[in-house]
Amino acid sequence: MFSKLEGVEERFDDLEHALSRAGLDAKEFTKLSKERAQLADLVDAYRDYKRLVADQQAATDMITGDDDEMRALGKEELSRLNVEVKAVEERLKVLMLPKDPRDDKNVILEIRAGTGGDEASLFSAALFRMYTKYAERSGWRCEILSATEGTVGGYKEVIVMISGDRVYSRLKFESGVHRVQRVPVTEQQGRVHTSACTVAIIPEADEVEIDIDPKDLEITTCRASGAGGQHVNKTDSAIRIVHLPTGLVVECQDERSQHKNRARAMTVLRARLLEKAEREQADAISADRRSQVGSGDRSERIRTYNFPQGRVTDHRVNLTLYQLDQYLDGHIEEILDALATQYQAEQLQQEIGARA
Repeated sequence: MFSKLEGVEERFDDLEHALSRAGLDAKEFTKLSKERAQLADLVDAYRDYKRLVADQQAATDMITGDDDEMRALGKEELSRLNVEVKAVEERLKVLMLPKDPRDDKNVILEIRAGTGGDEASLFSAALFRMYTKYAERSGWRCEILSATEGTVGGYKEVIVMISGDRVYSRLKFESGVHRVQRVPVTEQQGRVHTSACTVAIIPEADEVEIDIDPKDLEITTCRASGAGGQHVNKTDSAIRIVHLPTGLVVECQDERSQHKNRARAMTVLRARLLEKAEREQADAISADRRSQVGSGDRSERIRTYNFPQGRVTDHRVNLTLYQLDQYLDGHIEEILDALATQYQAEQLQQEIGARA
C-alpha cells in the first residue's frame, strides 16, 4: 500500500508543478486541476501518516533515554500517537478504495407517484422540494426537464437535471421507494394513510458513452399542455421521442423552444439507455442490484417518512432521525453520510475477502 502511496504523492507533486507553468491552455489546466483534486485528500492523509510515524519514532527515542521525566512524557506521547496512526491508516484504506467512475457526474432525478393516488402525488412534490433544497445548499443547479401535475396538486412525475460538483457521489443511494405515513388533508376521520413514491438517480451520460442511431428514433412534436397562456395554444414546442429498439419514451415540454426541448429529451434518453445497459449488466452478475427502483409498492421501501411521529427512517442502515421537518427542508446529510459509510465498509470487506 505504501509504495503505491509514494507513487501517488509523486504524481501529485508533478501536477502541482505542471499547474504552475506559464502558458497552460484552459482545457489542459482544467484536466490537470481535476486530477489534482481527486488526489488531494489521499495525499493529505498520507502526509499526515508520515508525520505521525516520524513523531512515533521521536517518542520511542524519548522512552529509551535516561531521563525519567522524558521517558514518562515519551510514553504518554506514544500512546496518543498510536491511536492517531491507527485512525489515519483506516482513513487511507478507505481513500484507496476503487473510485466509482460516475461519482463526478451530474444526475437526472426522477420522482414518480406510486401507491396512494393523490396523496402520493402530493408527497412527490415534498420529495422534489427536499432534493432541490439540498441541491441549493450544496451549490448545485437544478433544471426541471419534465413535470406532470397531479389532480389535486403535487406531481405524478417530475424529472430534474441536477448539475454541480460530485452530485452522483452524494445522491446515488437515493434510488428506491420512499414511503410516507401521514393523515391526508382529505381524510375526514384522522386516519393515517400509507403512500409511496419512487425515486431514480441516473448519472448523466456523455455522448461518447451512448451512440444513438437517428434511424432508431421516432420524434413527434405537439403543443405543450398545462400552464403557459397563449404560448400553449400557438406553438408546437413539446417533444416526444420513442427509442424504437427498447421502447423507451421521453417527453419534454418545459422550454418554449422546440430545439431546447429536443436537446433535453435526448439528454434524458441517453442517460436512461446507459442506466438500462448498466442495470442489465449488473443483473447478470447479481439479482440483488442496489439501485433497483421497484414497482412503487408500499412494501418495497428504502425509507419511511412518518409524520405523526415526526421521524424519518432509512431501512438499509437502520437509522432513525426525529427531525422530519428539517429533513424535508433539505437537511439530509446525516443519512447520506451513513449510507456512504456503510458502502465503504462493504467495499473494504470485499477487498479483505479478495486478498484472503
